[in-house]
Amino acid sequence: QLVESGGGLVQPGGSLRLSCAASGFTLTDYAIGWFRQAPGKGREGVSCLTKSGGRTNYADSVKGRFTISRDNAKNTVYLQMNSLKPEDTAVYYCAASLMFLPTMCSMTSASLYVNWGQGTQVTVSS
Repeated sequence: QLVESGGGLVQPGGSLRLSCAASGFTLTDYAIGWFRQAPGKGREGVSCLTKSGGRTNYADSVKGRFTISRDNAKNTVYLQMNSLKPEDTAVYYCAASLMFLPTMCSMTSASLYVNWGQGTQVTVSS
């Protein structure tokens, strides 16, 4: 099971850190992806972290602003979001995948991910 937390209301330019805590399995056995879905839009891949923990990928829309990381001791993955924009408003989900080699990950196909969390709402507004 994956449980996201850390969402909320923030002003443009602000920061939030989302957490994705796993129970019942070990995150280091999976690639982890963060996805988001804004109202009326499809699910968008935001970032992913390889099983090895050594490589990350980011959508162009968040590159340089968001950082994905993992705390193995806490079995938790984080998404640090800085310089937030109104267009970042969405429900954010984390998910795990066994479909990638240890040094690979991709957010282009959400269907490769399983064990989705329930999502956490991020609203960026003044």
